[in-house]
Amino acid sequence: MESFHLWTIGCQMNKADSQRLGSALEQLGLHQVETAGEADLVVLNSCVVRQQAEDKVVGNLTWMKPWKSNEPGRVVALMGCMVGAKTDDLARRFPFVDVFMRPQQYGPLLDLVGERVGLDWEGCVGALAPSQPDVTCYVPIIHGCDLMCTFCIIPYRRGRQVSRPVGEVVREVELLVNRGVKEVTVLGQTVDAYGLDLPEKPDLADLLTQLNGVDGLERIRFLTSHPSFFTGEIIRAVADLPKVCEHINLPVQAGDDDVLKAMRRPYTRQEFIDLVGRIRDNIPHSSLATDIIVGFPGETEEQFERTVDLIAELRPDKVHCAAYSSRPGTVAGRTMEDEVSKDEKARRRVRLEELQEGILTEINSALVGQKVDILVEGRRDGKWHGRTRSDKLVFFQSEDEHLGELVNLNITRSSPWSLQGELTQQYVHLHP
Repeated sequence: MESFHLWTIGCQMNKADSQRLGSALEQLGLHQVETAGEADLVVLNSCVVRQQAEDKVVGNLTWMKPWKSNEPGRVVALMGCMVGAKTDDLARRFPFVDVFMRPQQYGPLLDLVGERVGLDWEGCVGALAPSQPDVTCYVPIIHGCDLMCTFCIIPYRRGRQVSRPVGEVVREVELLVNRGVKEVTVLGQTVDAYGLDLPEKPDLADLLTQLNGVDGLERIRFLTSHPSFFTGEIIRAVADLPKVCEHINLPVQAGDDDVLKAMRRPYTRQEFIDLVGRIRDNIPHSSLATDIIVGFPGETEEQFERTVDLIAELRPDKVHCAAYSSRPGTVAGRTMEDEVSKDEKARRRVRLEELQEGILTEINSALVGQKVDILVEGRRDGKWHGRTRSDKLVFFQSEDEHLGELVNLNITRSSPWSLQGELTQQYVHLHP
């Protein structure tokens, strides 16, 4: 066994899990290849939050069957949120899969690989930080979720909240910086609940303060936050710490109190509005991203309109809008009838997306003529690209090498989804 291919779908936590598994496999002597066809080992990292994502996983698994039959020595592994505590049903559906792994539980696959290559992986695998990371990198800091939103399968698949110690996270970030990383995004399903389970009770603000002191690190982001845990200390940390970016990802999910209650979201519409107000009062140039689920069981047209009104009032910089998808095993899947039609869900989603497009058109057009700093993350279609501190995607043209640089741009054009800019003569000096 010499090569592996990782296919990942879903949230940033899944992407981070894949990066960490890839690091472990590389430490065992395997190298990563671009396509499944040329690999000895294929790992599919799954997501079941939405039916569309699960369907893609099943489609790729189906493709794996003849691939495996042609060369039985190849290995197929399924990991991620499709894998629960019991795998009997998955094993019956996909008998050609060699290994099933729950999120972050890499042991079964590493055992198999260790046997194939003749190594004791526990003695060979050290830190799971990527060996060749990009300029930006995800760092999980809290796994699992203790909240039981009725629509969500995540707590059943990722388990209870478990925070990593502050020192462990800081050491990993220092290692990543030594490997060329300029920006980290610390991750959790409920990232602002970080530390509540640790003996010393550090919070996210404490961790951000420690990371702000890491030499060579330029920027820090965090997601995904929950309105119930977004404290004044976190707000002050974002306002005061120079490396922490002023972008807040804060899902609201619905704008009607009765729908929020049915979702088991422990806040009201007004409490969310008040929280956003406190954030904007203390961090005037911050940007806001949020999540909305349309067509939740029992959601009436009037209740949906309250969500529309909320978005129109708060004018977030980004709205991740999804149609409700019943998930087997969730409270809603067991006890609520999915009574809103697919067509009606699609209409509501389009309505919100059109509203968002109009809001973003106005917000981004106001940036034309302004100067912004971006961290250059790569090239796409012949242009360099990066993000502002407020998470705006910006493209610019240059024949010079800019990867990993902080550059200053004059914004020349805007669209709802990105900006175009031109280099100024003012380069931003990196921290020593």
